[in-house]
Amino acid sequence: MTKAGQGKTRALKVVSGTNRDSVSIDSTLAPVKSLIGSPTPRIHSKLNDLPSKGQELIDFATKFGIELMPWQKFVIEHAHKIKPDQRWNSSEVCIVAARQQGKSTLLMVRALAGLFLWNEPLQISSAHRLSTSLELFRQIVKIVETHDELKEQVKVIRWAHGSEEIETKSGNRYLVRASNSAARGIARPEVIYMDELSMMKDLDGFASLRYTMMASRNPQVWTFSTAGDQTSVVLNQLRERGMNAAVDGDDKITYLEWSAYTDDIHDENNWVASNPALGHTVHEDNIRAVLNDPPHVVQTEVLCRWIHQKDAVIPALSWEECGDDVDLDIERQTWFGLDLSPDRKAGALVAAQRLDDNRFVIKLMRTWENSVSLNDLSIANDIAEHFRKYPVEVVAYSKRTASSVAGRLVPAGIPIMDFDGHNYATSCDLLLSAITSGRLRHNRNPELTKQILSAVRLPHGDGGWIIGRRASQTTVCAAVAAALCTHFATRGETEIDILVG
Repeated sequence: MTKAGQGKTRALKVVSGTNRDSVSIDSTLAPVKSLIGSPTPRIHSKLNDLPSKGQELIDFATKFGIELMPWQKFVIEHAHKIKPDQRWNSSEVCIVAARQQGKSTLLMVRALAGLFLWNEPLQISSAHRLSTSLELFRQIVKIVETHDELKEQVKVIRWAHGSEEIETKSGNRYLVRASNSAARGIARPEVIYMDELSMMKDLDGFASLRYTMMASRNPQVWTFSTAGDQTSVVLNQLRERGMNAAVDGDDKITYLEWSAYTDDIHDENNWVASNPALGHTVHEDNIRAVLNDPPHVVQTEVLCRWIHQKDAVIPALSWEECGDDVDLDIERQTWFGLDLSPDRKAGALVAAQRLDDNRFVIKLMRTWENSVSLNDLSIANDIAEHFRKYPVEVVAYSKRTASSVAGRLVPAGIPIMDFDGHNYATSCDLLLSAITSGRLRHNRNPELTKQILSAVRLPHGDGGWIIGRRASQTTVCAAVAAALCTHFATRGETEIDILVG
């Protein structure tokens, strides 16, 4: 893997003597060197020595007044390597970098080349937000209309919301399509562009476009994104392939990622590694200006670092600080929280116990998964097995998701309590409060951490909130179950747990 260059160091010249005012400012300051973003990615698939058509594209861009940055030229060179039969060596290209680095310019130049340089019959551009594709379309049209050599080759420019199109006299077409209907009526595109890949939460849209290219002469898919989270299904799949391709050259994907080494938002080396446009179109002062924003936002948008969930309700740092070498005591009073996902394909059981001080511990006891539907009887038997090991006061559950399992626990003498509505909202609030105050302790279980940090806040009632199962767009059963048992673990020993006077 290629490492970015180190950040430049600033220095003030020390002036000897007492009369420092007599020395001019210019003579006391060393030249300030701006930080320059790395032209090469921190993570990339294996590179090769095949010939490239990239220089043709670079020269084409220069001819029409588009000055490319070093990192863009790097991408163009390595994404356009060709095999002996003149077909692209990589039919899939994935570019990942922080916001505002020039990814759209890269897409624009590639699209123009497809229309006017390489005579690619059909190109399709799609993004999570249609406005993103439309803005790029306007930029392409502007370039075309300001250069007679290009304008003379255009047959028609069509403006139709969600179906914009440029068609040349030779029959080449560039289309803009809304992401939810991008593949409708399309056959054999040569090039597909997908922007904002981190926002694609399932494979349906990607697959529908990808498979329209099966009969294409020389297809190539270009995808662009900043860092995602665990719900970024398509991006995560491509990233995994790219990282594997860095070691094993069998996968021909071209994966290029500019991202920070660590999550330290103040480390200039991280800025250099994740912002290839730094010192070109991005000024380092603009990065400093956003450092007081929420850290998880800066990490994804500026450092291009993956996080569990962009809209997570539980602060990752607070949760990490609650980690401890603790476990459940088989003699202490215990509370269970049970939750199943709305599609009944996943579930979790979490236990809670009070500690000697004003704190309590939670532990993920069990998770269940089934690609079709969970088995209620099997889950009930698993819970009964854990119930026999601890003095459990109650199993808290939601009748919206787990009533069928709870119904099987009653005949076995296992006490249950339904938590919905106000009680559920209160439990979620108590969980968040316990984490941010450090009262909650956990044993750093990776799956529990993953689900806790994936939980998304959903407004509920008059100013309240709950952990949204569907809003989280991933499995958060353990987070919901943790909230349910937290309700009991934080309950006062008496009716009055706050003393005054």
